[in-house]
Formats: sequence, C-alpha cells, structure tokens
Amino acid sequence: MALLICVPGPVLAESCIPPHRPFLPSDSQAARDYGDIIRRDFEDYIQDIQSYFRCLDGERARAFEEAREVSEDYGLLLQLVGD
Repeated sequence: MALLICVPGPVLAESCIPPHRPFLPSDSQAARDYGDIIRRDFEDYIQDIQSYFRCLDGERARAFEEAREVSEDYGLLLQLVGD
C-alpha cells in the first residue's frame, strides 16, 4: 500500500474552457455597421471551438488512461491485502 501512495500521478487534469458564443445583433443595421467585427468574432469562435474540441478529446484520452492505471493499482492493492 505504501508503494501506491508514493507513485506520483498527474496532479490536475487539463481544464478545457469553452469559448463564448459570438453575439449576433437582431438589428440588421447594426449587423451591417459592425459586420467586420462580428465576422471576426464568428471566425475566432470557429477556431476556438475547434481547439476546445481537441482539448476535450485530449482530456478524454488522459482520463481513460488514468482510469486504466487506477484499475491496475486497485488490482495490486487487492493482491497486497489478500482479497
């Protein structure tokens, strides 16, 4: 059991923060007046959401690997305590 306590593992999981949804004004004149800014916000969102999806995929893979390792550790614990 002491062996299990001494084995270092990842301290914190990666934090995947979703991007804020871009604002689309309901006023067509405002949309025309600020079209370049709004378009840039939407393009930034599309890039950011892709990064967010990659982050989630990476975190999912990390969590599965951690769960596999924990399962192995639990099996070792059961062997050590004789269950």
